[in-house]
Amino acid sequence: MASAPTSPRLQQETRQTFEALKPGDRIEVSHVVTIGPQSWTTKTAGTVVATERGRHGLHFRRNFDDKVFSDFILLRREDGEMTTVALDEFTTLQRL
Repeated sequence: MASAPTSPRLQQETRQTFEALKPGDRIEVSHVVTIGPQSWTTKTAGTVVATERGRHGLHFRRNFDDKVFSDFILLRREDGEMTTVALDEFTTLQRL
């Protein structure tokens, strides 16, 4: 089972890296996925196209005026595919 990187130090490093990202930066995003008792780590590498903080409605039965935001990175992978990665407490970023 993969261990989830949830220490405050790792979360702060990820936040600082995200805030410093510029279009053209090459990064690798690692994310721990947990479903039931199983966990595994996924990695995605690419070139930053854009970063943004977006409001969304992913939470069930919340008050209609709750403001829920997530940080997103739009990446261009080496094969030209575009992908969007949403950051959470299980995400780490590394510059390449």
